[in-house]
Amino acid sequence: MDLLNDHLVRARATAAVFARTAVEPPWGLKLGGSIQLAVHAVTRGKAWLWFDDPTDPVELVPGEITLVRGGSDHFIAHEPGADCWEPDDFRHQQSERSPVADHAATIFLCGAYRFSGDVGTGLLDSLPPVLTLSFVFDEPLRDVVTLLSRELTIEEPGQQTVLDRLLDVLLVLALRSDFRQSATAPRWYRASADPRLRAALQAIHEDASHSWTVPELAAISGLSRAAFARAFHDALGQAPLQYVTDWRMTLARDHLRANDLSLARIASDVGYSSPYAFAAAFRRRHGIPPGAWRKQSVDPLVINSARP
Repeated sequence: MDLLNDHLVRARATAAVFARTAVEPPWGLKLGGSIQLAVHAVTRGKAWLWFDDPTDPVELVPGEITLVRGGSDHFIAHEPGADCWEPDDFRHQQSERSPVADHAATIFLCGAYRFSGDVGTGLLDSLPPVLTLSFVFDEPLRDVVTLLSRELTIEEPGQQTVLDRLLDVLLVLALRSDFRQSATAPRWYRASADPRLRAALQAIHEDASHSWTVPELAAISGLSRAAFARAFHDALGQAPLQYVTDWRMTLARDHLRANDLSLARIASDVGYSSPYAFAAAFRRRHGIPPGAWRKQSVDPLVINSARP
């Protein structure tokens, strides 16, 4: 079990859109905060990225890839503070201008990812608002950006599938690169590299339905119960069984939100002996029973009348 892969699969990341743009000044693009994760790479020229304050911009240059976490609108333009347009207006404006001389143009790639559920949210929350990675010295990242740029200059059958797969690879490489060097990488990611904890974490993620005990997890890790509990708490900031419960509740919320399984099936899949035991544990954690939580998450207009 690869924990990063497990999170990515459960987050159900999908490519919403990807485009290659060639422009000459003046130009500016506004991207909404509803984009959960935006990916930008300049392959020729340069651009500037900022949020509310154009006096504190991030320069985008060839050889780097920038990830922007959603939440706030962000802007990309030929210079900080330039007028920026919504994507549809930007495309219309560019279509009315004279053809761009490719040798003089700024060429940049923009992608957008959607994630679903609490697993996806947790993955995004582990990233900074803006993350810039250099692929000058990272050959895989450079190769993927080169392939993306090349694919976007042609129209061939199956192109969207190729772009989706390349964007998948780009996302994984970027996350792996950041987590490897970041002091703020998710605790589960850092702990999964600890030989004392790796096997236990893998077991928890492989089978959330199992009735795990601390002695059992300690035995999997080859440690005494006390040594395992201490190492686990030091690495993850919580006791082993608390982590198990948190992971089960995360999976349960995602199933409830997706509305894809019955309550009985969810209870079984996340390790509870009956729907009643699951409902009691869920209510202790969230203040309302799982059925009411599902109704609220599917229909946000439902009044929160079930909460005590």
